[in-house]
Amino acid sequence: MKPFYIFTLLLFTFFGSRSQVLPGFKISEDFEEQQMLIENLIPGTRILINTPIKGFEKDKELLLVFYALPNGNSIEQTIGKKIKEGDDWHFNIQHIGAQTRFLRNVLEDKTIVVAYMENSYKSWPAWKAKTPNYKKQVKKMVDDTKAIFQKWDPQIVLNGHSGGGRFIFSYLDAVDEIPSDVKRVAFLDSNYGYEDTAYGEKLTRWLKTSKGNYLCTLAYNDSIVIYNGKPIVSPTGGTWYRSKLLQKYLSRNFDFQEKKNDSLIWYTSPGNRIEVILKTNPDNKIFHTVQVERNGFIQSMLSGTKYEEKSYSYFGERAYAHLIANSVKLPIRRLNIPARITNAETGTSFMKRIESVPLEERENEIYKTIASGNIPDFLRNTITIEEDFIDAKDVVHKVSYEVMPDYLSVGSNTDFCRIPMNPHTAQKLANLFGASLITAKLSDHIYKMAPIKLSPFNYIPKGNENELVSKFMEHNAQIEKQFKETGAKRGKLVAGIKKDVILSNRLLNNPDKVVIYGWHKLDGCPIQPVYSGHVDWYVDYSHGIRFVNDQVLLDGKPALISEVLKDPILYKIFSDEVAPMEKNTY
Repeated sequence: MKPFYIFTLLLFTFFGSRSQVLPGFKISEDFEEQQMLIENLIPGTRILINTPIKGFEKDKELLLVFYALPNGNSIEQTIGKKIKEGDDWHFNIQHIGAQTRFLRNVLEDKTIVVAYMENSYKSWPAWKAKTPNYKKQVKKMVDDTKAIFQKWDPQIVLNGHSGGGRFIFSYLDAVDEIPSDVKRVAFLDSNYGYEDTAYGEKLTRWLKTSKGNYLCTLAYNDSIVIYNGKPIVSPTGGTWYRSKLLQKYLSRNFDFQEKKNDSLIWYTSPGNRIEVILKTNPDNKIFHTVQVERNGFIQSMLSGTKYEEKSYSYFGERAYAHLIANSVKLPIRRLNIPARITNAETGTSFMKRIESVPLEERENEIYKTIASGNIPDFLRNTITIEEDFIDAKDVVHKVSYEVMPDYLSVGSNTDFCRIPMNPHTAQKLANLFGASLITAKLSDHIYKMAPIKLSPFNYIPKGNENELVSKFMEHNAQIEKQFKETGAKRGKLVAGIKKDVILSNRLLNNPDKVVIYGWHKLDGCPIQPVYSGHVDWYVDYSHGIRFVNDQVLLDGKPALISEVLKDPILYKIFSDEVAPMEKNTY
């Protein structure tokens, strides 16, 4: 089978030159979209970023929407899909994915990016209560996601449903003033935590700062609803009360008009920059999710604009029904490698700096610089490889795994050096990034799938020269010479240039050894058989660290290589050894 990136290239060609597959993103099957899944940026969180493939021209405004999930819902359920028999009903109550597609069709002058924010408690109020440093953590999630799009100077929207409002309030807690790049704040029946003293004045100052700032609040009369014989909220705890409190506070500084439209009460400031829309409830029904389903997300994004209620009606029929996907498929999570800072050391500078330092100090410096994100950008764009593998019972499994296109390097895209290191340094970095070292079986498969196969280049040993940093640099220069002679573009899968530091059952009985394998010749045969004769601190120029994402898709479902290798049946998918790996880390 061919690597998935060939499909990506064909798709890019089909969509034209205006299409852009962003670093670290994977193309989704429907609607010309691309996605990135970030897990554990903050422990116990998931962030799915969904963008169009087109629309990243310099003159287009990028709108980055942070959509905080409602209580009890997953990202997949929040995106939504067409319901089939046996599906969970949560897939049919929000449809933020389809409503986003509707917005992209309307706001053609903007590039709309949505970041779905989830936590392991499936509740932002519960997460906040369990997270003492929640302010710092929320701000990091927002800032790190913004950094992905920094070249487009994104405008920010804070949006959320149900308990998602607590995410918004937590961010407001974390900043002294709402930043100028925040252009819209929207509460979709989610402002349970609103308090005048905590948030009213901060929102007021923000709204006064710019006429381009908008606030939208949707709520219904939940104060009269009885469910299972009990009120669902206290008289002052629901969004009906809190929204009225918010509107009353803002009326100190902004004039409001009140109008009634069927069952809706609209409070609007001049220019509709502030809208508080309340749904009356004479029949005491629960409209908590219905407000979102009936074009609520669309309304929250278009309130105050020339598009408001033009091709849809808030609380009307679904205007996005034709844009609901048949299924929801998330990509494999990305490797959690920090962004490279602008003034980070080049590869040449770093290698010269560590050339004369003691071995232990050298390893510490290698760890620190790579852990900080000082690697070339092209290494972040993992290559997706799909293949059928057989387990120990000869059952065939469809596997999708992601591998770095080249060996771990230090530096920038234009000045980098592939960097050998001991297995313990490599393991710490793998743990940090959510990656895994490879096995001999994966080494063979990666070589087979690589479109760029370079002939191994070796040096005859002279004393300890092969262990010196100067030899690392010399070997890297030789690889670069060979690579340039191919005329290939950076970021394609390349193999045959290093021995792999691998995982093996040998680690169980030889914990103080490093296991190496590979350095495939052009005929596909490895120069280096599986070997564990070196002590674990030994490193020479021929050693390379090839990371794969620890998360894979196994028969369409997420799994971890580290867990699969321990399984008495499944281990054979990634290993050609005779037993599962009881110890699969250094």
